[in-house]
Amino acid sequence: MRWTREEYEMLKLTRRYVTRDRRYLKLGGALLGMGGRDRAKFMRTLGKAAGEISPRELGVLLDRGWRERGTAAWLIAVAGRTEFRERLGELLLASAGPFAGQDYCVALATFGTSADADLLVAYLDRYLPRLDLYYDQTAALGALLLLDAKLGTDRTARFLVPGGLWQQWIDGPASKARDHPEDPDEYRESIGMLCAFADEAAKHCSI
Repeated sequence: MRWTREEYEMLKLTRRYVTRDRRYLKLGGALLGMGGRDRAKFMRTLGKAAGEISPRELGVLLDRGWRERGTAAWLIAVAGRTEFRERLGELLLASAGPFAGQDYCVALATFGTSADADLLVAYLDRYLPRLDLYYDQTAALGALLLLDAKLGTDRTARFLVPGGLWQQWIDGPASKARDHPEDPDEYRESIGMLCAFADEAAKHCSI
């Protein structure tokens, strides 16, 4: 089999930033169980990669599958590349593939502005009424709660009123099948810990 130049460049890009040391498997929830020297080493290499990858290369990864998109979202978060805000919001809202949605939410939460809150609100407006879908509603709500605390706003209030969209969704068939916690603060705490990882890795990022 002969590779085209584009295929070869994509393979090199993926090996360098996504699959090296199985990085894509260690991002997200897996970080919560990482500690000690493994954590310190991972944070250094993640920060270094976030500083080295170019905007063009990040755009290429965002056009690929969930592994590449999720890893790119983390590299964007660590480097604080807010120019990708709208692109991440589009990917989150489209929900065209699995697994990467939480990573988009983490990136938006690390950016920390009202523009990022707008994107999370748009997502919740679309997907909380979908009681048949378990996508990234919990991550989006957790991220929005974080931004409310940071910005001094209360944009989650209308979702959390008794009998409101959050309660309807959490009581719906898709959520009940997962048997996940109902307390929104648990999702805020988990997204907050992931954002803290991104902030820690950012100390090793030079762009």
